[in-house]
Amino acid sequence: MTDLPRAAVLRYTAFSADPAGGNPAGVVLDASGMDQAAMLAVAAELGYSESAFLTGRTEASEASEAGVRGYAIRYFSPKAEVPFCGHATVATALALAERDGPGDLEFATAAGPVPVTVVREGTELRATLTSVEPHVTDAAAEDVAEALAALDWPAADLDPALPPRIAYAGARHLVLAAASRERLAALSYDFARLEALMHRLDLTTVQLVWRASDTVFHVRDPFPVGGVVEDPATGAAAAAFGAYLRALSLVPETAALTLHQGEDMGRPGTLTVTLRAGDARVRVSGTGARIPDPRA
Repeated sequence: MTDLPRAAVLRYTAFSADPAGGNPAGVVLDASGMDQAAMLAVAAELGYSESAFLTGRTEASEASEAGVRGYAIRYFSPKAEVPFCGHATVATALALAERDGPGDLEFATAAGPVPVTVVREGTELRATLTSVEPHVTDAAAEDVAEALAALDWPAADLDPALPPRIAYAGARHLVLAAASRERLAALSYDFARLEALMHRLDLTTVQLVWRASDTVFHVRDPFPVGGVVEDPATGAAAAAFGAYLRALSLVPETAALTLHQGEDMGRPGTLTVTLRAGDARVRVSGTGARIPDPRA
């Protein structure tokens, strides 16, 4: 694969213990000798929505406790570098835990420091990332209308209880809520039109959601700016969505939310989003699994 030894590029899925579920990511645990072009070439060859590259060790931030292992990390879709990727962060943390053991990590990302804790639960490892401080802003009516046109969604199919917003927790996402599970399932959109809007608004994904209960949601994430039609399980969007729900007082200040994603793609995954009173940051957790190299 490019100039790297085959064994240097690992494949993990995040937010599912089944290698056939969740969101796959490439992981390179030693990318210290790679430049941007080489990282992009690996990500493009893998074809996953994102891949992660550890470029070196770092000192953990002053806010971290002693004993935290710090790493500089970069993320690439098949088309471009992205500032933060939740599922590739989880995948990388799990890969490090399998190599070095569970514990506390901190990744220095372009969006800021992202702590991750990995614990063993029975036979599985579970990683929990803590987002950078999020924020939520209004979405312009004309931008929402353009997104709906690209999705071919009538405005009447939106859930008025969850109004459109742009939410950030390391990357920007437009949140649109479907009024029914059927509307969410019927995803067929104008790739080029949505991609153009997302570039104009600096969006990483469009977070499409349907509320199944007070704390359970089904979500989908079109990702044309990354060169793929849909992201199977999106940690960064999950963190942003948690911030959205809290900002609009749609859930209590302290809450545990379950997001189901990937079912409509045949890659089911589960993301747990945790909100804590007095802490603006959002925690996203999930399991993962090593994906066998298909060329082995």
